[in-house]
Amino acid sequence: MRKLMIPLWCVGLLAVSSFAWAALPQEDMTKDAAKAVNEKIGEVSAKMNQSQTVQEISAGLLDPIYQLAEYMGVPWFYWAAFALMAAGVVSFALQLVLTKLLLLAQLKMNLAEIFSDTLGLLISLVGLVLTTQAATQNSTFTSSPAAVVSSAAVGLIAGFVFYLWGQRLELRAAARRTVSAEPAPKERRGM
Repeated sequence: MRKLMIPLWCVGLLAVSSFAWAALPQEDMTKDAAKAVNEKIGEVSAKMNQSQTVQEISAGLLDPIYQLAEYMGVPWFYWAAFALMAAGVVSFALQLVLTKLLLLAQLKMNLAEIFSDTLGLLISLVGLVLTTQAATQNSTFTSSPAAVVSSAAVGLIAGFVFYLWGQRLELRAAARRTVSAEPAPKERRGM
């Protein structure tokens, strides 16, 4: 367990320092401080890359994914993955634009829903790009215009259906929040 704690600590340090570094305005830092931070990140990264435990953890994470990718590396898988990612992009984009405009008009905005839909859109966009890249390298899916267009059409239709469903759920939830936020009427006291 002790062996595992040091590399995980290094992962945490690397992640925190990377995020902190990205968040800092570069022009406000001196060149020496920037150089020191870069050197420390490089040192931690080099130590992690040399650690047998980190290498085993990395292999443990990636090996099952590689095996599944090899098993699923057929054109119909890429067709379905492309349709799924396209559906996600359509659904979340419409949720972020149209549903949020409806809620804004009713003054019932929910920041958590905005962040959730934004995350879903970003995940779907990245997934669509990676699916297309993997299909180009590993399959005949992208060389068939009929497969690409049919998959995109299915994704578009599915995305619109999921958007309508999500919109209905979100509008209902906003209506419930409004009803529960209103004070209950006072009861009349009988004489």
